[in-house]
Amino acid sequence: MANNLTAELTQHLNSRHLYPAAVWLQTFVSGTRPNTPLPALKQTALFRLLATDITTSLQPPLHTVLPQDVLNPRTQTRIIAGPIVCQVLDIEDIGLSRWAQVEQIEAKERGETTKGREIVRVVEDENDGTVAPTVHSRGPFKLLLQDAKGAKIYAIDLRGIQGVNTDMPMGAKLLLRNTDVRRAVAMLEPANVQILGGKMDALDRAWREGRKERLMNAAKISGEVGNG
Repeated sequence: MANNLTAELTQHLNSRHLYPAAVWLQTFVSGTRPNTPLPALKQTALFRLLATDITTSLQPPLHTVLPQDVLNPRTQTRIIAGPIVCQVLDIEDIGLSRWAQVEQIEAKERGETTKGREIVRVVEDENDGTVAPTVHSRGPFKLLLQDAKGAKIYAIDLRGIQGVNTDMPMGAKLLLRNTDVRRAVAMLEPANVQILGGKMDALDRAWREGRKERLMNAAKISGEVGNG
């Protein structure tokens, strides 16, 4: 029975270009409750796998990871077919000065957000507990991505991919297809990127807690403080 379940889950995850390591899959299967419906197990397995560090939880075929020479700066341009699953380790808004981003963070800390030059107070709805939606920057955004083998590459989103912004969770998984890599930087296009979801809680928490300080230090070094 366990072998059948393992095979079913493997097929389900592989169909999404996720190739779980045997140890991870065995651990998941051993922790499942008897008589749990298969569709529920498939969704749970996908959810939990997307919340992991893929450098330990995945064991993908070679053609589904970044080529070893992908960071060769002498290669002006190349297309990497993939599909390749990567996780987001960092994201930077390069469309706004760092100091302007610090001011945005401080506005959020005060319970405000900005729309153009207008400051909007974020008020929690008494009926459903929701808050006004955050106004996202349009970027461009620079991301640090990591594949299942641990290789890291910078990527640029110039076109405005929905869901890619500084509010996306760290550890989120992206599926890349036919990616143009120019001088060791991946150029992301809406048609070639699929956001699979996921979040690495510890990484995301540390990234958010340290973001304001990192931006302030970088702004001081670059001399842009007060010039946002």
